[in-house]
Amino acid sequence: MRWAAEQWRLSGLVLREAARRPTDWLRGNARGAFRRVPNPERLLFAPQDLRTSDPTVASDVEAGIFTFAGRTVETGGAPPFAVPPPSVGWERALYGFDWLRHLRAAETPAVRDQARVLIGAALKPGRRAFRSGTARETRVVSRRLISFLCQSPLLLNGADRVFYARFLGSVGRAVSQLESDVATARRPLDRLAAATALAYAGLCCSGFENRLKRATRLLCTELDYQILPDGGHVGRNPGVLIELLLDLLPLRLLYKSRSLEVPEPLARAVDRMMPMLRYLRSGPRELALFNGMGATAVDQMATLLSYDAGRAQPPPYAAPSGYLRLEAGPAEIVADTGAVPPLRSSFAACAGCLSFEFSGNGQRLVVNTGTPYGIRRSREASRRTRAHSTLGIGDESSAEFLEDLRSGFARWLVGRFGGVVLSGPRDVAVERQEVEGTRTATARHDGWADRFGVLHERRWRLSADGTRLDGEDRLVATAAGNRFPPSILRFHLHPAVTATHDGAGAVRLAHRDGEAWRFACEAAAVRIEDSVFYGGLEGWRPTRQMTVRLPGAETGGRVVAAWSFVRLGAPGRR
Repeated sequence: MRWAAEQWRLSGLVLREAARRPTDWLRGNARGAFRRVPNPERLLFAPQDLRTSDPTVASDVEAGIFTFAGRTVETGGAPPFAVPPPSVGWERALYGFDWLRHLRAAETPAVRDQARVLIGAALKPGRRAFRSGTARETRVVSRRLISFLCQSPLLLNGADRVFYARFLGSVGRAVSQLESDVATARRPLDRLAAATALAYAGLCCSGFENRLKRATRLLCTELDYQILPDGGHVGRNPGVLIELLLDLLPLRLLYKSRSLEVPEPLARAVDRMMPMLRYLRSGPRELALFNGMGATAVDQMATLLSYDAGRAQPPPYAAPSGYLRLEAGPAEIVADTGAVPPLRSSFAACAGCLSFEFSGNGQRLVVNTGTPYGIRRSREASRRTRAHSTLGIGDESSAEFLEDLRSGFARWLVGRFGGVVLSGPRDVAVERQEVEGTRTATARHDGWADRFGVLHERRWRLSADGTRLDGEDRLVATAAGNRFPPSILRFHLHPAVTATHDGAGAVRLAHRDGEAWRFACEAAAVRIEDSVFYGGLEGWRPTRQMTVRLPGAETGGRVVAAWSFVRLGAPGRR
């Protein structure tokens, strides 16, 4: 039955995509062939770039050393565009040209000349720098267009007319491609990236006034669809909020600089995303590791929070985004209580329903593994239920991914819109309650229902003073006669946490900065096993996890596991 259902879903996807191809060609390729965008007359504005920069990188670039996505290439002083890229992530970063901001931060006559030499090598007629498949990806072109506009003072101050004309030509070609891509892009994020870049070009370039109106309409349509009422993104990746806000805040300022009214959907989206960014923090500076989130660029996070002048209150429960937050005293909990995103927005979504991250006194204790950048096998593994602090059934996941299917049709679809989620939790019920300061939340999901005939229910109870967290996990049968399979509870620990058995069946958790808690589970013995953490800027790090293995139960039984975290040296210690 499960195989048949997978094949049915796969066949439907293949047929829909095959039917779209002729229409896409007409809307995209034909449009680009017959409606080529003229070059802009001149640049009017250089947008503000909120991404932090490091002027020391300029010396590496001068020496021909290019480090992107954790990989380094030495070109011996030659331009990097003819060098075989070590990874797709490296190539995307190269052709996105975000690295120009580091050169602008160290702007000297020598650095300015070096920047023009590099860009001139890419723009020289006959060169194929921007013609590779990666360089032409919608989000890469969008990033390149915004980077060129933001760093135009570095490149154009003192430039000759030939370079200036070639630069404007590259802007026109990027706009031409994005106007075609925005009509055919498979992923909503690609459409939003293209619409944002087109709005930048319309505001910064003379002669693009009509294109600005169209870009603004596209941008408003995508923001209304993709930014949920609570400020989260439809794809449920917390990191997307950082990337969007870094572009949307300067874009809002550009509209004002052109004496134009800021579009209401843009203003509304920014106002909603800011408090949601604070809502999804795990600890004081980083975002919780859910649904494709990896390492947080804490400098960028700090920059964005400095723009949050209004300090609007986040929602008590982010129901549209599917996240739950409980706070009391020193304790903070962020939990994934959402269904899988819409198919085309689910390429980064994970099978981590009812997983949670737990911090004490600002120190992260329980986490998820996070998502690595650019390592395909590790990225696939990080999406599984076992990579999250929740209950799993064997090595199965509560969601099924397109990338798991090995047929040729599946690989073709993955190439078109990524490893989307084919099935997973659709019905997630959440109840919250607060009595005399004690905060309680109960959530239940149906991700295991089709395969195992059970629902997973998890309950958190946080004491009023925040020194004790009690939890309970249940497997509930969906029908009489269903058997309960063996399951396992996982609590992945932050690398800064040391876990040791205390001799009484519990585990002492000690953060290197002094925070200490005691974990105990009544259902079975607690094991300490190896794990991995992808949420640090330094790359992957080994860490530990606590596991509790629960036996199956016969028909009519119910699997229940109660557990607790108690802050040591605080009231409620046992």
